[in-house]
Amino acid sequence: MPHPAPSWASLSQSERLADAPVVRRGGRWWLVSPSGAVLTSDPAFTGELDRFATDMAAANRAVADLPNGREASDTPVREVQR
Repeated sequence: MPHPAPSWASLSQSERLADAPVVRRGGRWWLVSPSGAVLTSDPAFTGELDRFATDMAAANRAVADLPNGREASDTPVREVQR
């Protein structure tokens, strides 16, 4: 018998943090599981989640700014002479 999808699986990608069972809603972090959700209240933990979310957003922007792989493959590579 297949297991049902976890409750956090239906959340939009913008709400989830790197496919983790952690979401930010209404400015607050929640740990979510198939059995429910728990509001996080530890400032050190939520601070780390905030920093991680900021770093993930910066990484996503950097990847989006990379040149298209097709453009790079259209440019011939010169053989290096030794």
